[in-house]
Amino acid sequence: MTDNILLNLGDEPRFDEIRTEHIKPALQTAIAEARGQIAAIKEEADTTWLNTVERLTDITERVGRIWGVVAHLNSVVDTPELRTVYNELMPEVTLFFTEIGQDIELYERYKAIKAAPGFAKLSDAQQTKLNHDLRDFVLSGAELPSEQQAELAALQTEGAQLSAQFSQNVLDATDAFALYFDTAEPLAGIPEDALAMFAAAAEAEGKTGYKVGLQMPHYIAVMTYADNRSLREQIYRAYVTRASELSNDGKFDNTANIDRTLEIALQTAKLLGFNNYAELSLATKMADTPAQVLAFLRDLAARAKPFAEKDLAETRAFAAEALGISEPQSWDLTYAGEKLREAKYAFSETEVKKYFPVSRVLAGLFAQVNRLYGVNFIEKTVPTWHPDVRYFELENGGAIIGGVYMDLYAREGKRGGAWMNDYKGRRRFSDGPKAGQIQTPTAYLVCNFTPPVGGKEARLSHDEILTLFHETGHGLHHLLTQVEELGVSGINGVEWDAVELPSQFMENFVWEYEVLAEMSSHEDNGAALPRELFDKMLAAKNFQRGMFLVRQMEFALFDMLIHSESDAGRLKNWAQVLDNVRQEVAVVQPPEYNRFAQSFGHIFAGGYSAGYYSYAWAEVLSADAYAAFEESSDIRATGKQFWREILAVGGSRSAAESFKAFRGRAPEIDALLRHSGFDQAA
Repeated sequence: MTDNILLNLGDEPRFDEIRTEHIKPALQTAIAEARGQIAAIKEEADTTWLNTVERLTDITERVGRIWGVVAHLNSVVDTPELRTVYNELMPEVTLFFTEIGQDIELYERYKAIKAAPGFAKLSDAQQTKLNHDLRDFVLSGAELPSEQQAELAALQTEGAQLSAQFSQNVLDATDAFALYFDTAEPLAGIPEDALAMFAAAAEAEGKTGYKVGLQMPHYIAVMTYADNRSLREQIYRAYVTRASELSNDGKFDNTANIDRTLEIALQTAKLLGFNNYAELSLATKMADTPAQVLAFLRDLAARAKPFAEKDLAETRAFAAEALGISEPQSWDLTYAGEKLREAKYAFSETEVKKYFPVSRVLAGLFAQVNRLYGVNFIEKTVPTWHPDVRYFELENGGAIIGGVYMDLYAREGKRGGAWMNDYKGRRRFSDGPKAGQIQTPTAYLVCNFTPPVGGKEARLSHDEILTLFHETGHGLHHLLTQVEELGVSGINGVEWDAVELPSQFMENFVWEYEVLAEMSSHEDNGAALPRELFDKMLAAKNFQRGMFLVRQMEFALFDMLIHSESDAGRLKNWAQVLDNVRQEVAVVQPPEYNRFAQSFGHIFAGGYSAGYYSYAWAEVLSADAYAAFEESSDIRATGKQFWREILAVGGSRSAAESFKAFRGRAPEIDALLRHSGFDQAA
């Protein structure tokens, strides 16, 4: 057993040697050993930070790291064998962590540390971690009677399984769909690089011609550029009915999954003394009440809706006059919007994409991070889970301070979307053979960009560059922390509705000419992005921003309202809630067959339950933070301050305190309204 790779994870795991058969014995061994070590903690006569908090951190980190590797692989290289063992072990892992959260003896030891005179001598980060841990014991049910603890544990286990099943259903439904074409004639209007992607997808299956799937690069290419209206409608229908009763004969239908997930959320909340799940969710966030969040969302929706209505009217008029589409439908709007933008601003996204090879984009990203923080990215060859994955170490002042894996391209068997997750966090060891040493953090940065085909280097759209900067912002939040307590270093312990601040903040730099020009090189002649083209892009920055924002408000309001329901008898009305929200804020009403909720992984499988509002909430913070750079003549000095007051402190103090320390005041919405173009009349 000692030669099991998962029981001997190093700074860079040997991903290329991990086998499915390693997983079960490694996790079961680690959990069994952990339970024995926890029993030993509770036998200690004295209760100290070192023999309780520090030792429990060691124990849970080992199990969590093994499971984290397994969960990561399950999301990026899904196979039937890996999925089977992942699903089999999830209940065991969930139960293990639930047991810790409900352990009254551990809880009493933590309370004793808080009550002891020595608490005042702990560092600020240690005190914050302990306070968070005490809160989390309560929210895990440590104060409940044993029968209710068992009920809560069962609910949490089932909820974890449903979350995994939801995500797997969406992945399977996505991968199950394909259209094949012998010639490119039905694909007229689609750019050459996308056609090459479709051809490569067919070739990978030993076929000639073109394969069009539902992976995001495929979907976007068709919806944005395909002149074939019936093809757009076919792809749209397939995409918005994924994982519902209307696709794959209902094989991957998530409808019942949503019903039960909402039931579990409400039952969990009521067991813990809350009226609904939204109240429970906000117990660890910046926002105070569901009513406060709903008011915030409705205010933003009201500000955006006049702009959205103007956007839609303009698009419909253009579609009728220039494209001959008298009554544009949902599958026409992206296509018509792109044609309108080309007409208004005299450039196309296809033209822009030719300037941005991924190697130059990465170099430009790293250069911008260096300008802000003085940090360098140095590529290092390490074992990875796929040949496309690259690994970089972060260096500052001659010291390696972290590492990041970048997995940038879409492929079958890989969950859609983009995200950052962590392999390990920063901490200083207080005991054992590593006492006094610092563990540096490591992050995974995962995207689903259009992959390279035909031996050519991948090129990124401006939207993809925005996504890359966004996820890098999350990564820097994790990697640039200076906190030495694992529970509050990096992204750990940061309120969920503030965790998007560093990511959305980074997006702003993709709208600076110097940044974009540096990372550009035209595919034909190597020329940098012309200032004239950038000015057109900037002029179009807020093109259809109103429509985008009301769509986000639709998602966020739906999420908060269904999780604010306190009556179990009304939980299954979530589809009606979504319809009501659309009537309130949306300007585009989708067709009746649209089953958006069945693939809304953010809230049913991604941790954003009663938290999707966080994107808008944090955008107020990020826009205001970026305004400090607009006002500054010294980007490095302002960057160092942002690092010191926001990134470095992680979750060791509240996000509100961190923002005020950086900005010198509470956040204001003015910068967001200005950046969105909402400071002008619609």
